[in-house]
Amino acid sequence: MNIRAAVTESKGAPFAIRELELDQPRADEVLVRLAASGICHTDLIIRDQWYPVPLPAVLGHEGAGVVEAVGAAVTKVSPGDHVAMSYGSCGACSSCQLGRPWVCHDFWGRNFGATRADGTTALRSEGRDVHSHFFSQSSFATHAVATERNVTKLDPSVALDVVAPFGCGIQTGAGGVLNALRPPAGSSIAVFGTGTVGLAAVMAAHVSGCTTIIGVDVRPARLQVAQELGATAVIDASATDAVEAVRSATGGLGADFSVETTGSPQVLAQAVYATGPGGSCGLIGAPPFGAEVSLDINQMLALGRGLRGIVEGESVPDVFVPRLIELWQQGRFPVERIISHYDFDEIERAAHDAEEGRVIKPVLRF
Repeated sequence: MNIRAAVTESKGAPFAIRELELDQPRADEVLVRLAASGICHTDLIIRDQWYPVPLPAVLGHEGAGVVEAVGAAVTKVSPGDHVAMSYGSCGACSSCQLGRPWVCHDFWGRNFGATRADGTTALRSEGRDVHSHFFSQSSFATHAVATERNVTKLDPSVALDVVAPFGCGIQTGAGGVLNALRPPAGSSIAVFGTGTVGLAAVMAAHVSGCTTIIGVDVRPARLQVAQELGATAVIDASATDAVEAVRSATGGLGADFSVETTGSPQVLAQAVYATGPGGSCGLIGAPPFGAEVSLDINQMLALGRGLRGIVEGESVPDVFVPRLIELWQQGRFPVERIISHYDFDEIERAAHDAEEGRVIKPVLRF
């Protein structure tokens, strides 16, 4: 079938909307007509080739829409169902069978390989292959072929142009707190970076009962949003020593937990040193390949600090996304406050607005 899609032709190239040919779904696949798709920081760094994803490709991995067709082996959804799409996983490796698909043994291939598992692509342009299946979906398009494993069935009353980014950025920040770090009520947490992921972490910390929630950023406008969403203190890291400021806000001890969402090695070191004795730092932000960080071993060892990588908020989307939606419906997770909507044809402007900090979470409408 013919579709319209935003193609990334080469490193740093603009998103170019073109007509492509899309395969019908295979036995385990689902054809989704997109209603909305978030633009994630990961889409932009892949466009710029921080990670070696093959191009040309259709990116996009926060899609939501309506199922139009399903393969013969699909039982989870049917045509007409509303779905959100998330990351891909194989379902067969030991991690997937243990209920930990975020560390699927084929996570790279299913999400950054930009092909099916067998190396084929579902997209073509005038006989030339265009890479598909980015995060098992490639949702910068009017239609996408996903897999049964990476779609989550939704109640049809849920607004698709709000829930779309739950599939990656929102679940990553919220799950980093609720699923991975699991701070107890009354604890303290410092969130370094108050973009989409960081603000989702702030909202999750508020839901979890943290009584000291510190937002750290260099953009005052975003720090203001963090306060509105639950931060009890904010720190402008461009004007003060962030580590000392976190310690001051926690009675001189340092935070019980911290989250690093910026992808900066320098900020990661700050997030680690901002924790107190026995503190834990969750690493979420993605830097370019080869980035390294230097940490004082005795600052880790003597104080019993922990540092752990967190992928996709350690979420099982079929379980976690509906829980986040319920919190949103109750008014306890007001993610709509950080969303700005754009028509699909405005994808390039939406990407620039996000990079320039004019918006927090751009969501495309189809």
